[in-house]
Amino acid sequence: MWFKHCHLYRCHDVEILALEDLESALAEFAFRPVSPREARRVGWSAPAGRGREQRVHEIQGQRLLSMLRQERLLPASVVNEEVAERAEAREQAEGQPLPRRERQLLKEQVMEELLPQAFTRTQRVELWWDTRRRLIGINSSSRKRAEEVLDLLRQTLGSLKVTPLATRTPPSRGMTQWLSDAGSRPPSLLLGDQVELRAAEDDGVLRARQVDLDSEEIQSLLEGGRQASKLSIGSEGQLRTVLHDDLALKSLQFDDALLDEASQTEDGDDPAVALETDFALMSQALATFIEQLIDWLGGEAETSAPTP
Repeated sequence: MWFKHCHLYRCHDVEILALEDLESALAEFAFRPVSPREARRVGWSAPAGRGREQRVHEIQGQRLLSMLRQERLLPASVVNEEVAERAEAREQAEGQPLPRRERQLLKEQVMEELLPQAFTRTQRVELWWDTRRRLIGINSSSRKRAEEVLDLLRQTLGSLKVTPLATRTPPSRGMTQWLSDAGSRPPSLLLGDQVELRAAEDDGVLRARQVDLDSEEIQSLLEGGRQASKLSIGSEGQLRTVLHDDLALKSLQFDDALLDEASQTEDGDDPAVALETDFALMSQALATFIEQLIDWLGGEAETSAPTP
């Protein structure tokens, strides 16, 4: 179990429940499949997978939770086609156009009838909670999905004061500086070969992969006023990632030495042991990298705790 992406949040005045109390709270919001009449449902599941009851794993203050999200897939084109056919039939029978209100009611009726026949899709989203550093990281490429996990945790705990992690130097400014001035790069920062540059005026975007980021072409674009909105970076022995301008970490690739260490650890074919081994190595690498990243970007910005 290794995160592919990570959206980061700072916890404010969050009470750290004892493990058994948290387990009980998670059980009250345990996942159950959507009913035939439901479009979507979320709930907590065992990170180690089916057949397991443990909904939270903790290793030295690092906690791992897993949300399951199940939704019924009802394509809009299918609904619209059925609504159009029924609306046309009624208009011919009544001899007049169907009012907008009636068409909306017809659409709701069609969705209610078709929903039980729709296929379901289930997604798992993991949450890493570093209780010592007061950090939460969510394994999702989507900020919207990450917020959905936080909403579920907020319901589970009764309250949850978190804000997106922020640095004193905005990531876009920092990335642009690293690219334009090699001397400004922290010694421990490894520069990758991917970048996204945005133009300030016309909002044009240039994306480049497998390129020399110190090339004259890239430098010329930077001199023309473009700003880096995405940049592949890394840290030796930890990981490589694509840093986004909202401080999200995408396309995470952990160091081969960590993956080898995980694969060589005896787990007795127990999925829970294997999961905790991976999680221990991953969380330590992520925590170390995030501390470095905050330092590279001038320290953490002061943010006010959100109101309950």
